[in-house]
Amino acid sequence: MKITRRAGLVALLASGTLLLAACGSDNNTTTTSAAAGSAGGSSAAASGSAAAGGGTTFEGAGFSCATGALRSSGSTAQGKVMEQWIADFNAKCGANLNAYGGGGSGKGIQDFIANQVDFAGSDSSLKEDQAAQAQSQRCAGNPALNLPMVTGPIALAYNVSGVDTLTLTPAVIAGIFSGTITTWNDPAIAAINPGVTLPATGIQAVHRAEDSGTTENFTKYLAAAAPSAWTFTPAKAWAAPGGVAAQGSDGVSKQVKSTDGSIGYVEWGFALDDGLNVAQLDNGGGAVELTAESAGKAVEAATVVGTGKDLALKLDYATKEAGAYPLILVTYEIVCSAGNSADTAPLLKSFLGYTATDGQTTLAELGAAPLPASIQQQVIASASSIS
Repeated sequence: MKITRRAGLVALLASGTLLLAACGSDNNTTTTSAAAGSAGGSSAAASGSAAAGGGTTFEGAGFSCATGALRSSGSTAQGKVMEQWIADFNAKCGANLNAYGGGGSGKGIQDFIANQVDFAGSDSSLKEDQAAQAQSQRCAGNPALNLPMVTGPIALAYNVSGVDTLTLTPAVIAGIFSGTITTWNDPAIAAINPGVTLPATGIQAVHRAEDSGTTENFTKYLAAAAPSAWTFTPAKAWAAPGGVAAQGSDGVSKQVKSTDGSIGYVEWGFALDDGLNVAQLDNGGGAVELTAESAGKAVEAATVVGTGKDLALKLDYATKEAGAYPLILVTYEIVCSAGNSADTAPLLKSFLGYTATDGQTTLAELGAAPLPASIQQQVIASASSIS
């Protein structure tokens, strides 16, 4: 079942007709620079045309191997993917990339601006102040780029004895995670789950302990889809009272798995790996199960809000389109467009070129999905321009 669901998601999201959606800055207009240049004019992109999910090859897109070491940290949602990519790239090119540091999106961005890593992983693009800091303090006056590499839904994973099917609305989710709905048989939950026997078990809501792009995306969803019920400002740091904190995506998933009555937000691959039940979402267009088809419908309305070679993306979290599952995130690799050291720049271009091409073929078995062809070609063009 896990393989079937993952493969189905990958097949659907790989369609070049879909426009990827996800999480830009809070104002959804943050970009690292409008002067970074056109994302679509690279000869590398033109030479490697094919379907998404790896149809464009590393060599076919004009990339070549480079050797050396790179430091990285950030989003744990892409941790498994990055671990595989680093191992595969090292084997292919004889490089010696350091292990991915993880630590959450907030740490990755902090490490990047402080020049502790060569690139960072983040589940949301740089905010305006972060982009300015990166340009002035880290990238020698050059813009930093948000390059989407991995896409995947956020699952509302739960562990409630005797409950195999559960529907939640944005308002109810907001009540659960803000602490105003405290038992599973609360009338608000029962009203949207007719015929389901709900126990009086207390709810344990699990959130991320560290700054996290997954948290930011989840709270953006609540703020957009349930503005009267969720009064906290979307951010990487968890702001609501109560609940239980767990470190990283894996920590949230394991906490939910081990505790009856618990629920947490986590990247879908972790929920699949731990065999957790996933709630259906009803944004107002009817209950929607997290499937390949529903994820695909949610990405169709997305737009690229970055300019030039910056590829920050935006998702309509409040969509009421029937059959659309709106909780989607994208993991970005954040890198200086220029101003990298002479030793680092060729390796950054090579590795990020690999992740945007051959690396996309490994995502299916890792619980993630490849980039649609239209976005993939823009990422290839941006990666090709790194200096």
